[in-house]
Amino acid sequence: MSQVINLRTYIRAPNAATLVLMDLHQEQAAPPRMPADDLEPALANCRAALRQARQYGFPVAFARLLPPAERDNVATPITRWIGGVSPTRADMIFDRDKPSCYASPEFSDVIAQRGHHFVLAGLSGEGACLATVIDACHRGHKVTFLADASASHALGELRGDQTHRVVTDLIALYGTVTTTAEWIAACTRDASTAMRR
Repeated sequence: MSQVINLRTYIRAPNAATLVLMDLHQEQAAPPRMPADDLEPALANCRAALRQARQYGFPVAFARLLPPAERDNVATPITRWIGGVSPTRADMIFDRDKPSCYASPEFSDVIAQRGHHFVLAGLSGEGACLATVIDACHRGHKVTFLADASASHALGELRGDQTHRVVTDLIALYGTVTTTAEWIAACTRDASTAMRR
């Protein structure tokens, strides 16, 4: 194995924002919960963000919604992750029983220890992502939301894509909204700047 490890980038990782991926398990993505036209582009961008985070040694966290009965019942199969966006042993996994990641006390502790900033992507923009961003704002934590690496369910007369546009506008009131490509470009610029130091 002859992989070259960029030590400067690895050393910077403790200061890097954690990439948090919400509810990327098959149960959340199963039809009719999320239309494929909304889901597939979001998943492709989640995969791109995950590749970027791993390439640069950023910490990665997966958050999953599990009712208490499922968490406590060892006979119940826990989450089946969506292909291409599953955790490794190096990644963190936070279980919660409410929409916000902050329903997991460990999540709040980790974000506080890692500089109060994280990058958010994943499913249920109108529920989990929005709730997490609002909770982060109340705690003084900074969130960067990858809008195109997320998707929302239909609400009332609004289709999922329409709901997602409204949710993205709401999230912009509490955090920074960007695209996956813009975030990747910023990471690459930051790494290039660090290498020149």
